[in-house]
Amino acid sequence: MKVAYKHLISCIPSKPNIDEISERFFQLGHEHEIEDEIFNMELTPNRGDCLSVHGLVRDLAPFYEIDLTSDIYEKELKELELGFVNHAPEACSHISFLKIEIEGEIAAYRGKLKEYFKDLSINKNNFFTDISNYISYEMGQPTHCYDAKKISNLFSLEIIEEDKKFHTLLEKEVVIKGRNLVFLEDGNVINLAGVMGGKSTSCSTNTKSVIIECAHFNPEEIIGKSVKYDIKSDAAHKFERGIDPLCHEEVLRRFIQIVSDHVNIKNVEIYKDTFVDYTHFKIPFDANKISDILGISNDKKVFEEYLLKLGFNIVDNTIIVPSYRNDIKNLNDIAEEIARVIGYNNIPATSFQLPPANAVTDIKILEQNVKDFLIKNGFFEVINNPFVNIERDNAFKVDNPLDSNRQFIRTNLENSLVENLLYNERRQQDSIKLFEISDVYSTYSNLKNKKVLGIICSGRVGKNYLDFSKKINTKFIRNLMKKLSPKTSINPINIDRNSLNTKLKNEIVYLELELNSLNDLSSELESNQKKLPRENDFIKYSPVSEYPSSSRDLSFSIKNTDKFHEVQEYFLSYKSNLIKEIFIFDFYNNKKNNEIKIGFRIIFQSHQATITDYEINNVIKDIITYTNSIKGVTIPGMHKENH
Repeated sequence: MKVAYKHLISCIPSKPNIDEISERFFQLGHEHEIEDEIFNMELTPNRGDCLSVHGLVRDLAPFYEIDLTSDIYEKELKELELGFVNHAPEACSHISFLKIEIEGEIAAYRGKLKEYFKDLSINKNNFFTDISNYISYEMGQPTHCYDAKKISNLFSLEIIEEDKKFHTLLEKEVVIKGRNLVFLEDGNVINLAGVMGGKSTSCSTNTKSVIIECAHFNPEEIIGKSVKYDIKSDAAHKFERGIDPLCHEEVLRRFIQIVSDHVNIKNVEIYKDTFVDYTHFKIPFDANKISDILGISNDKKVFEEYLLKLGFNIVDNTIIVPSYRNDIKNLNDIAEEIARVIGYNNIPATSFQLPPANAVTDIKILEQNVKDFLIKNGFFEVINNPFVNIERDNAFKVDNPLDSNRQFIRTNLENSLVENLLYNERRQQDSIKLFEISDVYSTYSNLKNKKVLGIICSGRVGKNYLDFSKKINTKFIRNLMKKLSPKTSINPINIDRNSLNTKLKNEIVYLELELNSLNDLSSELESNQKKLPRENDFIKYSPVSEYPSSSRDLSFSIKNTDKFHEVQEYFLSYKSNLIKEIFIFDFYNNKKNNEIKIGFRIIFQSHQATITDYEINNVIKDIITYTNSIKGVTIPGMHKENH
């Protein structure tokens, strides 16, 4: 978000300089850059309340006297008769509509509206849309303007789950699919709620009668829509992070005032409806616990002063959270607010005991040795998100998660690795061997966290002639782990495919155990692999193609065994941007007949498009042409051409 320094200090009578404001923002945790007296703010997703001039100034209140009063329309407003129906009250708890009719010429922009476009170098659209954009910048509440002559009094807000065409006001046509919150008129989408309005009801420079929508949408209904439909939307950015549900009347009265500053208002009417009453969130005020969290002495009066300046109210030793702070849920959040005001650098440091350095090094060496062993045996390491949407009795719940769909810390690695396996199976991998080493957390017993190894595998044992026809089972894992740690007792399990979204029948074998239980590695591993990784040991990520793969098998009879190495080297070094992999899946040396039979499997896949038979056949033709030229090498069933 970009905000002008002069717009911020217009609300701060003491007029601090730009460097001082910048220092305060950094103290509050608001990362930013400054260019030509414009702050380019990088706000965390949980601070949607700061996505406006007023929101940022509110956060500066502990340091300065602030003045957020704005000129608003004070006269009584007539009731607007509107045939609007809200069929999705759980998705939209508060909504208001303002109808304004104007007459005469619109004056040149003046005051803060003029400064907004000039200082931020923003392009103008039309009178009502320009005011809507400015209100969102100043107060944080998006509004949407409909040309009143293009919309009837009968329209509704609905959650639909069907495909519908939608023509945005930016001239882009999209097909909305799946679950969507929309405004409908005569069955047509006129607004993708919280994201963007439609072309059919949009305002223009000729609009003289407008209906302004001011709503509070459940963020869950808005999240991801602008990305899904590739619609750049400042409104969606704010609605996704949560908007103050109690600001509508002030916002709309501010809107009326700015209109009246520029043109004569012929008529103004308002429609307001609340479908779910808002209840302020309350937290018991425990100054001692706040002190314990922060590691500082208890000063209840100072804590109270900070909280009051930040907009919190305190009644009967209870903290009442302001309606615009949907990120505050518990005393830890309150302690964080106080810490930001104090400044983390100003909180005294305390010493604590770290584990012995050699213990940390030993576990890292053990981890690296296990990784090296598994990778050498054809396994691939994966790294998954530790936050999940699976609630368990022994799972820690995150009070203020960055992603509301991932509120819990995982207690095991199984679900994550199953998802990894299914992902690879859907991409036609027939030999899948994966592992992950990570901390997991549990509320059971005194042990809160432990580092575990998770292994999952399915399909062929390997892509070589010895293992190609063998299938992975629990015996395979037992033999593998015996090579790694002969004395460790393991208990691999088979995961039931009936509970998974898959039609394959191969066994899924899973093993999870504490990493420390493998500290009796085989003597060969202990002597040869006791090292930590170097920087150049790490393998770079290779993108996974989303397009389907295709395989071809070529089998050769080699009567002149001296030519065996030439054929093998040719195949394994063959390069084509259409070939993903080549390996030997069959091999037989008939010493009696002095003949070698060898089979190569070629996996074709492209990163740009679905590969065609024509492309594959061209590569195969090139290979056959070369191998046909080698004396004593034939493809059974195929006659050599004369050259």
